[in-house]
Amino acid sequence: MLSTLSRKMWMCFTGLFLSFFLLIHFLGNLQLFLPQEQAHLQFNAYSHFLSGNIVIKLVSYILYLSIILHAVDGIIITLKNKKSGGSYQSDHRGRASKWYSRNMGILGTLILIFLVIHFQNFWYVYKFGNPPLDENGNKDLYILVVTVFKEWWYVVIYVISMIALCYHLIHGIYSAIRTLGLFHPKFVKWFKTIGIAYSVIISVGFALMPIYVFFTYR
Repeated sequence: MLSTLSRKMWMCFTGLFLSFFLLIHFLGNLQLFLPQEQAHLQFNAYSHFLSGNIVIKLVSYILYLSIILHAVDGIIITLKNKKSGGSYQSDHRGRASKWYSRNMGILGTLILIFLVIHFQNFWYVYKFGNPPLDENGNKDLYILVVTVFKEWWYVVIYVISMIALCYHLIHGIYSAIRTLGLFHPKFVKWFKTIGIAYSVIISVGFALMPIYVFFTYR
């Protein structure tokens, strides 16, 4: 059985890995903002490169495992906190703590539900379903993305999930720094500022992608 500290360390490492993956995923998806024809060509070239690269495939397995471990540890820690009366109540920080830090379990659940929907709409369809094909008979992920992003309900779900992700990242990065023992009074403001900036840029950037596609490809 893992101790609470061990689980927090796993949460920390998997969370930081997932945060790094978000950055890479974000940079790749920025191609959606290019002019339509150029975006179509480059986004598909990008997706074909990723799907055919053995190194990327190995990293993807680490990604799936990290998501599972992060979610499981998060659920276990949340349940333990509730059973013991909550970590914030026990050390009397509840009133001073932010609402999102007290509701990381809820935010994490919303993000997990979104990931299931997201994987089903893109990863599953691309890998095992019947995705659209380009003129050469290759899988056309760009058209698949545009088709999904033209659905208003998915755009709403996506934006709400990115809001949840933003707050989850803000608290998660801050907690990871403390867990790793890097929390020094001299640098706390810098850590907080960088963490908040990263969280906002990533979340807002992702949220703008379906909004852009929805209003551009009418």
